Amino acid sequence: MAVILQIETSTSACSVALSDNGRVISAKEKTEPNIHAGFITLFIDEIMKTTGTAYSELDAVAVSKGPGSYTGLRIGVSTAKGLCYALDIPLLAIDTLHAMAAGFLKFINPEITENTLLCPMIDARRMEVYMSVFDNKLSTVEPVQAKILEEGCFDGYLLTKRMVFFGDGAFKVNAIYPGNENVSFTAFDNSATHLSELAFNKFKLQQFEDLAYFEPYYLKDFVAGKAKV
Repeated sequence: MAVILQIETSTSACSVALSDNGRVISAKEKTEPNIHAGFITLFIDEIMKTTGTAYSELDAVAVSKGPGSYTGLRIGVSTAKGLCYALDIPLLAIDTLHAMAAGFLKFINPEITENTLLCPMIDARRMEVYMSVFDNKLSTVEPVQAKILEEGCFDGYLLTKRMVFFGDGAFKVNAIYPGNENVSFTAFDNSATHLSELAFNKFKLQQFEDLAYFEPYYLKDFVAGKAKV
């Protein structure tokens, strides 16, 4: 038995879930920019109380590790590490784009065929996105990367495959492939519930992180914006 608290803060979604052996028991989430710091611990406490789960009953904490929002990732990972230190339980780090693909297959469209590729995307400003490509079995076709979207960037895939783009960066592809019948877009919000099966599998394999050294997977260096006068 593995009771795992799951945290997702890599995008504008602030999401917490509790799972038992990979099955979601309860979830609390809100999608709105810049709310993570104010809501994440409240959501955790609410889930623990409403499910009647004591913190001492947790076997691990899983966190969406990135890529994604620098600030969101810092808040999510800091919260997860703090709980793990206090409770002396392991930390599980889940690739954000992998979790998005898993969530899409489980909750949005489980009927994806082998002729279709999944492409989760996270907005990285301008025409850049964080992305990866998966097949319908969640095997990696193209690894995590920061990609600048430009004309013809997916032509190689679209010669023989259909592609589904989802996530808060996916709308940018529409400007490159307007009306292409092999391209489709699906509304999608990140959720801590998408981490459940991936986290449980890592727990069974004891693929734990080193609490002292683990940091979010930013993919790119943080660049602060100029303050407005």
